[in-house]
Amino acid sequence: MSPITHLSEETLISLLQKRDRRAFNYLYDSYSGALYGVVIRIVLHKNYADEVIQDVFVKIWNNIEQFDKQKGRVYTWMLNIARNAAIDYIKSKGVKNEQKNQSLPDVVNRSESSNYAVTEPQEKTDLIGLQDVINKLKPEWRKLIDLAYYQGYTQKEIAEELDLPIGTVKTRVRAALLQLKVVLNEYQ
Repeated sequence: MSPITHLSEETLISLLQKRDRRAFNYLYDSYSGALYGVVIRIVLHKNYADEVIQDVFVKIWNNIEQFDKQKGRVYTWMLNIARNAAIDYIKSKGVKNEQKNQSLPDVVNRSESSNYAVTEPQEKTDLIGLQDVINKLKPEWRKLIDLAYYQGYTQKEIAEELDLPIGTVKTRVRAALLQLKVVLNEYQ
């Protein structure tokens, strides 16, 4: 069988629901880079990201029937799966224990320009250009988006981390998301 070179979103979903392996290969070839960029931004280590991205595509394959085009595009649905899988992975007990036991060089190489850790893979991989969009936000809003979206913090955890009232966090997160919407609309 020859590989598929171009599919509409609707055709892709239909073929995936019929368990067409060529469609899955097309999906992987077309979206793995972007999804990997989101995953590595959250898990920060290549070995972990490779493991998570494999899990993400298995989840997409096994749950394609749950995709609802009325709720959004398949790309957005897959991004949410990738983000949630990455957050679940870093919040798992084994990963938390391993991070507690990381070597001194890993800690020393982290960026000192902020109160939260930024590691090298995060700086190297932004395959979908999302970092450019986020960089257009105010620094305090970028920090909120990073904590909430990439690190999986709840609003309560953000309030504790930043020593802010929960109401202030909710207001700022809402403002940051509204501004993100405006910036993203500029990209279309």
